[in-house]
This record gives sequence, structure tokens and C-alpha cells, in this order.
Amino acid sequence: MTKTVWIFPGQGSQAVGMGLDLAEVGKDKFAKAEQILGWSILEKSQTDVTELSKTQFTQPSLYVISAVLADVLKAKDLKPDAVTGHSLGEYSALYAAGVVDFATGLELVKQRSLLMAEASGGAMAALIGFNRTNLEAAIAQTENVILANDNSAEQVVISGTEAAVKSIVEQVKTKRAIFLAVSGAFHSPLMAAAAAKFATILEQTIFNDAEIPVISNVEPHDATTSGQVLRDRLVQQMTSPVRWREICLYLAEQGFEQAIEVGSGKVLTGLVKRNAPSLALVNVNTLELAIAL
Repeated sequence: MTKTVWIFPGQGSQAVGMGLDLAEVGKDKFAKAEQILGWSILEKSQTDVTELSKTQFTQPSLYVISAVLADVLKAKDLKPDAVTGHSLGEYSALYAAGVVDFATGLELVKQRSLLMAEASGGAMAALIGFNRTNLEAAIAQTENVILANDNSAEQVVISGTEAAVKSIVEQVKTKRAIFLAVSGAFHSPLMAAAAAKFATILEQTIFNDAEIPVISNVEPHDATTSGQVLRDRLVQQMTSPVRWREICLYLAEQGFEQAIEVGSGKVLTGLVKRNAPSLALVNVNTLELAIAL
């Protein structure tokens, strides 16, 4: 059997019209989501990209769509050898692994997205094409900024105060630097207040041991099935970097042969291709592709 990992996308993978083909197969989950959220995923999916890209709408929408597609794959008796996700996608991975049920996971995502949307006083920028040694040296010498998303050798996101992020962009030569339209400095210590509030919510949530090993953003070299460990890592995730490049390298080192991206877009498929070219890649972002797998 091919050693396979399911990977779940995070914020940035959203697209207008996503999930509409899942309306019938996922009707129970979409109805439950509307109950929990107070708004319709499918209606929101048909708005403009600016509205859909607001954190409080993007994160629940991506979670629900990934959950529905994972259910379709499971109904075909498909089961991965491990699961992982990028930032928000880690919640979809936890659902797929049986750590949380659908409603519990969505409630966590709802609270997380609201706390992140309320964050202020920070900035994020994506950097493409740079000298990593120079970048790491500049970050080490600059207060209030960290490498928040280590996506690949040539593509990262930095996060911190607006002044610190601007300073790095000015100091480090890049092919391209893009300031992100976010409310706060996600995945940095500046999210500590939001993380503390979220930790209280997590403490009150039941986490089951995983049916499938989960690879966390904050500890990419240790796939685990411990529900308690996975809960602790979610607390860390809000203030810590997403170590996606290392996750990809770990997958290759551990002999994984195939990565299946389950959810909207193809962002992670592209990143795995750059970081771990030995893995065969499959993208499942529509019902048609899920059925065909």
C-alpha cells in the first residue's frame, strides 16, 4: 500500500464559489454549520472575494468544506497513514483523525477566527525569493518580528509590529514582498492575549486520542495520536510559527509516498512539490475529484 498523508489547507486557499458542488452531499454539515455560525457557508461562498477573505468567514468555510470532502473520501474506505494541515487546516486534520467531532471542531474554529479577526496592532508580509541566511540574521537583530510561516526555501511569511515588518522588508533583498490584508500579527507572540483566551476554550473541550497520527504545525518531527498533546500544541500554534517546510521534509524522511490535499485550492500541493518532490501529489478540491480518487 502507498504510504499516504492527507493535507488540509488554511487561510489563503479560499475562492469564490468553493463548496457549491458539495451542497447536496454535505447538506447536513452545512445546515449544522449555519446553526453554529449564524450564517450560511454556501451563501458566503458566493459573495465577493473581499468579504469571503475576512478571517471570521474564511476559516469556518475552509474547515467545513475540508470536512465534507474528507467524509466523501472516508465513505470510499480510504484512510491515510497520517494527517496534517496548514494553520487553520490543522483543525480539519484533527476532525479527519477523530480527535474532535464536526461540531466541536467548528466551534473551536469559530472562536479562533473571531479572536484572530479582533486582533490589532500587527502586520504580516509574504517574502518570495531571498537569501535565507540574510533573512534569519535580520530577524534575529530586529525586535518584535518573527518568521511566522516557513512555507518553503523561497517563500515565507513574517509577522510582527508594522514597524518591524517594514524594517525587514526594507533590509532584505527579495524578488517580491507582499503585505497581507490581515488584522493582526498572526502566529507571533503579539497574539498572546488572543491565545490566552483561546486556551481557556480549549481546556473546556474534549479531545479524543487520534485514530490516525497527526503532525502539528509547532512540532513537525513528531506525529502523535495523543489528544492531550494535540490540544496543547493548538494553544502554542496561535503564537508560534507554522513550520510547513519542515513538515514536508519530515514526510519525505518518513517514507511517505503520496500527499492528498483535501479542501479548497492547490496551495499546499505546490508547497509540497517544492519541498518534497519525491511525493506523488493529488488534489481533491471538488466532489468530482473526491469521487474519482
